[in-house]
Amino acid sequence: MKSNNIKKTFQGMRPVLLLTVTQGLSALGSAMTSFALVIWAYSQTGSALNTALLSVCSYVPYIVMSIFAGALSDRWDKKKTMLACDAFAAGTTLCVLMLLETGRLEIGHLYAINAVNGLMNTVQRPAADVAITLITPKEGYQKAAAVRSMTGSVVDLLSPVLATALLTGFGLRAVIAVDLCTFAVAFVSLLVLITIPDAPRNEKKEPILIMAGEGLRFLGDHAGVLHLILLFAGINLIASMYNAALPAMVLSVPNGGESALALVSTVTGIATLLGGAVAAILPRPKSRVRAIVLSLLLSMSTENFLLGFGRTLPVWCLGAVLGWIAIPYMNANLDPVMRTSIPVDMQGRVYACRNTLQFFTIPLGYFLGGWLVDRVFEPLMAAQQAGSLLSSVFGMGKGSGASLLFVLIGLAGVGVVSLFALDKEIWKLEKE
Repeated sequence: MKSNNIKKTFQGMRPVLLLTVTQGLSALGSAMTSFALVIWAYSQTGSALNTALLSVCSYVPYIVMSIFAGALSDRWDKKKTMLACDAFAAGTTLCVLMLLETGRLEIGHLYAINAVNGLMNTVQRPAADVAITLITPKEGYQKAAAVRSMTGSVVDLLSPVLATALLTGFGLRAVIAVDLCTFAVAFVSLLVLITIPDAPRNEKKEPILIMAGEGLRFLGDHAGVLHLILLFAGINLIASMYNAALPAMVLSVPNGGESALALVSTVTGIATLLGGAVAAILPRPKSRVRAIVLSLLLSMSTENFLLGFGRTLPVWCLGAVLGWIAIPYMNANLDPVMRTSIPVDMQGRVYACRNTLQFFTIPLGYFLGGWLVDRVFEPLMAAQQAGSLLSSVFGMGKGSGASLLFVLIGLAGVGVVSLFALDKEIWKLEKE
């Protein structure tokens, strides 16, 4: 009986499930290689900045070129674009393996390879987003988004563990070999087993700059979609500040350390995985916008305060659960709102504009969070006398400044969500 209910729940979604699972498998292999290369780079240079630049090199081309890549994605065949981008990424992984085998691999090579991969992702991601729209029944948008969120959670949960195990037991070559095997599975599945119908296209061959401008003009004419993107730009700024401050706090305070940070990260992955499973089976809410707002409020009003005021590992883990368990449900409702508000033939351009506007705050947040911890809040707390209000609330010593920052981040997060919850343009998306 349960089996029949599951089949009914996901009826007509075989193509999107197959695409999501196989692409997720490939993403797991890629994430394992990225994690292993960070460890390799740090072992070679001993510099945290040098290893951080690996992520910067991946992200900057993605943010800068997304608008133009989206226009190209709308013009090109989605399946061929995804196959080409996946093959190119596998080629760069092979380059890493060849350089490693010949003893010539240097961190400068990784910067260049990550930059190229970041550029390819600017084309591949909007093509994949539109492909999901084309192969998913309209009533299955929420379930498809939930499954994608679950897949991402599995990747985040398993990639550090598997990469570390392979790297320790068999070396970097074994990690790269697994990456290439997962690519082969995803590539063959997409090539042979998945059919992606053609998206409606404007037959008029317009210049790329004009097509890119159309995405921006669409956002200018549709305030609800633009304001929703700006909401998540603010959330990404706060979330990346959180990511920058978390190691500084957990690794430094008396009850913390590397094992504590690993456990908090693991609990976060488990919470998002469970949240994705629940979101996949829940029925459509009466108001998707309300579901988005309430999910964000739960996240912003719990974890940051528990991290800031908490002193023990169980409290931090509770914060991780409350902060992340509703995020898949939020994504499962955000995704249908975006897909139904943007015409299919415009989604590549608009999603690309979204990627630039919504994600440029992430590197800014990492820098700002680290700078505030090191230059503002840690010195502020170091200057406190024993028994002062701040030292009584946040403790003494290294890590107390990061705790104070978490509370301010929490207040900022609640403020941002509350402000946009009053935005009438976002609520109009319900009617559209």
